[in-house]
Amino acid sequence: MAKRIDAWGSEAITNYEHVFKEFGLKKFPEAIAKELKHRFFERGIVIAHRDFEKVSNCIKTKKPFINMTGIAASGTYHLGHKVDIDLFKFFKDNGAKNLFAVCDLDAYCSREKVQTLDAAKKIAVSNIADALALGLEEQDIYLQSKKPARYYTLAFEVSKKITSATNKAIYGEIDLGKVGANILQYADILHGQLPEFYGKMPSVTGIGLDQDPHARATRDIAKRLPYSLETPSFIYFKHESGLMEGSKMSSSNPDTAIFLNDSPKEVERKIKKAFTGGRNTLEEHRKLGGVLKVDKVYEMLLFHYPNSKELAKIADEFSIGKMLSREMKEIAIEFFQGFLKEHQRKAKEAMPIAQKIVFS
Repeated sequence: MAKRIDAWGSEAITNYEHVFKEFGLKKFPEAIAKELKHRFFERGIVIAHRDFEKVSNCIKTKKPFINMTGIAASGTYHLGHKVDIDLFKFFKDNGAKNLFAVCDLDAYCSREKVQTLDAAKKIAVSNIADALALGLEEQDIYLQSKKPARYYTLAFEVSKKITSATNKAIYGEIDLGKVGANILQYADILHGQLPEFYGKMPSVTGIGLDQDPHARATRDIAKRLPYSLETPSFIYFKHESGLMEGSKMSSSNPDTAIFLNDSPKEVERKIKKAFTGGRNTLEEHRKLGGVLKVDKVYEMLLFHYPNSKELAKIADEFSIGKMLSREMKEIAIEFFQGFLKEHQRKAKEAMPIAQKIVFS
């Protein structure tokens, strides 16, 4: 029997082959990756898909498709959330019709630390400001609790298409709050194809592998609703793991993540403490070189550093022992401090728009 994926867990998935085999994901085609000019495809960060060919064809032929992503309003965004937004921005820039959900209802239903809906809305304001600072526009973003009635009607229709037995087979034993949050997620992904919104067309949602249970459920439900819908497509990116060995970036454990509101001093402290692929001694490092695949700082640069030529030089020099862990950390500290300083300026400027989206 296949092992379930915990969509709310804190452990990073590292055995990709197991997930491909057990859950039927397809490896992302190299030919398509070469056509899509973005570092996530060029650097092998996007690794799998379900029916992405439909969306790729839309991009090639300049036909419409829906670009849908949602993030629970459960805490401050970190670099892992930035991956979702960067991928969303890529599809936005390639002609998509955009639906970026800031999920206050999801957070309230499924996250223990979000005790009131008002608390989720306050978190949503800063989340939206971050999304705007990363290149989204006001018209791209919606707050889950402010969707029109047709969205909620669909959510009730969706709820009748998944039985308790099916839910348990996909997720195991989960509380009713998470069941409710899941139903809203299915509605988020599917509602764009209703006539009241954009109508029937291919859609894509970028997710981490840990979110595949939601993808499988949504695709199954789409086929059983009394509407003519394209089965949603999904692409899967590698987890950007936490700064400590074996963890995902997590809002509940601040030292695992670089947050988008971290101060320069916090960025420096966290990066200096990050798990390294450097050797135990200088002599050993110079002789054997560093181990890139376990180095958390290099992984951060792989996901976010924009200059691929410079990144390749960093990787080469570290792997042959020419560059030390300390030196790579210095590069990362300078880059992320500069990026976050500019990002925080933009997010502050975007705050009035974020307030309007949530509270107007």
